[in-house]
Amino acid sequence: MKFIGAHVSASGGVESAPINAHGIGANAFALFTKNQRQWVSKPLTETSIELFKENCEKYALDSHYILPHDSYLINLGHPEEEGLLKSRTAFLDEMQRCEQLGLELLNFHPGSHLNKISIEECLNRVADSINFVLSKTNGVTAVIENTAGQGSNVGNEFWQLKHIIDRVEDQSRVGVCLDTCHTYTSGYDLVNEYDKVFEEFDKLVGFNYLKGIHLNDSKKALGSRVDRHDSIGKGLIGLDFFQRFMKDDRFNEMPIVLETPDESLWAEEIKLLRSFE
Repeated sequence: MKFIGAHVSASGGVESAPINAHGIGANAFALFTKNQRQWVSKPLTETSIELFKENCEKYALDSHYILPHDSYLINLGHPEEEGLLKSRTAFLDEMQRCEQLGLELLNFHPGSHLNKISIEECLNRVADSINFVLSKTNGVTAVIENTAGQGSNVGNEFWQLKHIIDRVEDQSRVGVCLDTCHTYTSGYDLVNEYDKVFEEFDKLVGFNYLKGIHLNDSKKALGSRVDRHDSIGKGLIGLDFFQRFMKDDRFNEMPIVLETPDESLWAEEIKLLRSFE
């Protein structure tokens, strides 16, 4: 069974996110547990925590299919010690918020070398950051999202994801989220080489580490390394891919999250995707 939703607003408090997910006909969703553009936010209140859990139960939204996203400011591969410590502290706070909310996953972009260290050194720092945070938390899996490789971002090639995972001490608490737009624009041809791409992912990383999907079309071309999402079927990936994806049982039983740019279309996009099953 496919669990599909979108990255919904938590404006007014995290407790509003499951309500917003239900409103678009979702049985999965993503959210920010704090302001994604601030380093420090107020702690979650007991009231918000309880209401979040109550609303998830009310709308039958299982924590296994909720994929929160960390702050965009965090860079777990930061080349400078001050930036690295600040990012690790912020990521720890994000993981602890997930613990409080009873969530099992936290999705994050691995980081950027900022043209100051090598790719491998940056990847090693990401792994060290994951180890640091996992040692101080319980029950939440750190989910690495592949990137488009824009700028100095790492994590755009499958071997880089594997490089990080290999250096994580508790591999039962690390996983991967594949973003279809990022996968395509980083150079993996989902349109013409569907089987080849996922065979390569399985060989290099392993489907056992796949914890979620960001399902997006792309405004930018194959291999462009530019991160610009498009609505389902309106971009360069096209409907054929999404039809095939929805029939692929390898993507059952995990959160599939739309981050498409027009949120007014989310309910319609979810219905469309379900019609392909």
